[in-house]
Amino acid sequence: MIKAILFDMDGVLIDAKEWHYEALNKALGLFGIEISRYDHLHTFDGLPTKVKLQMLSEQYYLPEQLHGFVNQMKQQYTAQLIHECCHPMFHHEYALSRLHQEGYKIAVCSNSIRSTIELMMNKAMLTEYLDLIVSNEDVRKAKPDPEMYQTAIAKFGLKPEECIVVEDNPNGIAAGRASGAAVLEVATVYDVNYENIKALINRIEGGKND
Repeated sequence: MIKAILFDMDGVLIDAKEWHYEALNKALGLFGIEISRYDHLHTFDGLPTKVKLQMLSEQYYLPEQLHGFVNQMKQQYTAQLIHECCHPMFHHEYALSRLHQEGYKIAVCSNSIRSTIELMMNKAMLTEYLDLIVSNEDVRKAKPDPEMYQTAIAKFGLKPEECIVVEDNPNGIAAGRASGAAVLEVATVYDVNYENIKALINRIEGGKND
């Protein structure tokens, strides 16, 4: 029986991939470095900023001494974009409120830092439905390592087979599968709705009714 739904954030509950891309490029632009859109989509998508910066140091000789400053500026630019662009989406509010009402535990497990997750969840009006947040600051290894989802499952006191992970990118999908949970793969934030989540729950539980 499914007892918990573990959501990724960017590209799942929040349509924020462009914000992270713009914010990081704005910070990197201070030093004449830019991530191409192709690399953003095919190499960096879903990775935490600190991992992206390490990769950029290897590719573009970005001094590691600048990582802290670039990361600080990226977070500042991201917060500005969240305040400007983040807003509630009815189908997400409806899905999480119904799932919460039905007794499912709900977690957000994101490669973002905790302050960014909390800000986005507040702006999206989803905080009241959450039982747990797991950020990249709460684990030693971020996605695609399964530690983030394993941590959430353990905190809920559940088994992996009692949980569903909702993910949109290869790193997150790999993390979800490695955790042992069932994975609902979505293409856009609009695929994250009550009907799709309940359909997977019913398939897993053998076609039981809602």
